[in-house]
Amino acid sequence: MREAFAPLASELAYLDNAAGSFLPRHATDAISAFLSRYGGVNIKQAFALSREVTELKDRARAASATFFNASPQEVVIGPSSTALNFALARALSRRFGPGDEIIVSELEHESNVSPWRGLERQGVQLRIWRARWPEGRLDLADLGAMLSERTRMVALCAAANSVGSTPDVAGAARLARAAGAWTFVDAVHHAPHHLPDVQAWGVDFAVMSPYKVFGPHLGLMYISRQHLAALDSDRLYFLPDDEPVKFEPGTAQHELLAGWLGSLEYLCELGGGGFSRTTLEAAYREIERLEAPVTRRLIEGLCELPQVTLYGEPGLQGRVGTACFNVAGLSPQQVAERLAEQNVAVAAGHYYAMLPMQALGLLPDGAVRASVAHYTRLEDVERLLQVVAGLGAPAVAR
Repeated sequence: MREAFAPLASELAYLDNAAGSFLPRHATDAISAFLSRYGGVNIKQAFALSREVTELKDRARAASATFFNASPQEVVIGPSSTALNFALARALSRRFGPGDEIIVSELEHESNVSPWRGLERQGVQLRIWRARWPEGRLDLADLGAMLSERTRMVALCAAANSVGSTPDVAGAARLARAAGAWTFVDAVHHAPHHLPDVQAWGVDFAVMSPYKVFGPHLGLMYISRQHLAALDSDRLYFLPDDEPVKFEPGTAQHELLAGWLGSLEYLCELGGGGFSRTTLEAAYREIERLEAPVTRRLIEGLCELPQVTLYGEPGLQGRVGTACFNVAGLSPQQVAERLAEQNVAVAAGHYYAMLPMQALGLLPDGAVRASVAHYTRLEDVERLLQVVAGLGAPAVAR
């Protein structure tokens, strides 16, 4: 498995997977092969190369739909999840107005806050579903108390990119639907660890980033078929109302779609071979099996260090393998630099999770973040723990 990822042949202990993962050779080879054969050839022309690129884009959309557990007509392809969120917000700005409310969870990456915050300019009220801290846990009872006939949408993550919490998305969607509201789920940080399932969640919109899931820099959005035609997107006038291309201005990054198909090929090899939803489910069972002991050691090891303050769930339930922490007496940047000196890669700062950092009182410096993937080794975590153990002073009890 690790041999498929060229960067893992080095001595680097890579624990910044929440910012972006490495790509298997399946993806990098596919990108190179596409560029070598097709260059900038575009779609929907009669000659063979154009027909082949058209077919590749169709396959990428269909495969992404299988990944979401949706239909191809419900998948929008874009440059990033953030860009897609803003595109959806512009469409919703033509439907929402004064008196309408959007509820956003306090665990969100800013890409799932700022697009909706922009609607405040036209009278939409943004309300924050506060988390229970320091665990970073969302309580459905708190959401239920906020919902009203004015609620138009509830936006939440399936996993927090800061403290790693995994909210009950299906439960939140049920409450929202009962109140007549839509649900938008940010699955960006969830998708590297657990396979998204928009049908099981019962959500109206979902977004994820292939570059967090061992793929190239792309964004994918699920829009339920029942909503697509009614959304007034920024598009070329002749494009149909009921097709996802209405949210896809300009030419797609076809070489990156080829890479994403390579990433999915790798995942299906992990699941036993052959592309299907069943194979992807098997792949993610293997991912969860590989991550479990590494996550356990990361969380338990940090909890054992007296100079460390760990934010988020102290146990393994209700979280993914992402640890947000600080070391007493040192700034997050200083900790990250000391780790980098020992060839251990982590993040430091707020990682665009402004609401959680504000709630924890950690701005402007933020915190250190170590995040695992299925290719992370126990020895990578041990190197981090060994360096951190030699840093700082005993933390003050919170």
